[in-house]
Amino acid sequence: MNNAPGQASEFFGKSAGGNALMQYVQSLEPETIAQLSKPDSSEVLQVMEHNIVGLLGGLPSQHFDITITTSREHLGRLLASAMMSGYFLRSAEQRMTFEQALAEVDGSSLAD
Repeated sequence: MNNAPGQASEFFGKSAGGNALMQYVQSLEPETIAQLSKPDSSEVLQVMEHNIVGLLGGLPSQHFDITITTSREHLGRLLASAMMSGYFLRSAEQRMTFEQALAEVDGSSLAD
């Protein structure tokens, strides 16, 4: 998909929400985007890979010549699904870390 810069808004849709999201993403520094794009833990990365393989199909590429063809709309939906999964997994990871920290604090306060 070769898009001219002016056509990117078509990908996100013409609704106010789509344009606001696109403007926000375009305003981010490249370092911020790189940081947001990488999961903090290998567990999150594995779950995300499993999810994407589930969405696209899991034929082993060493035995098959795989080509995926889709429409703009379906690619946009796939991107939105991947983003939502990423946000969910990041929130779950933060919650797990928070609960572990609380359990450690509770355990150390009981020992005192």
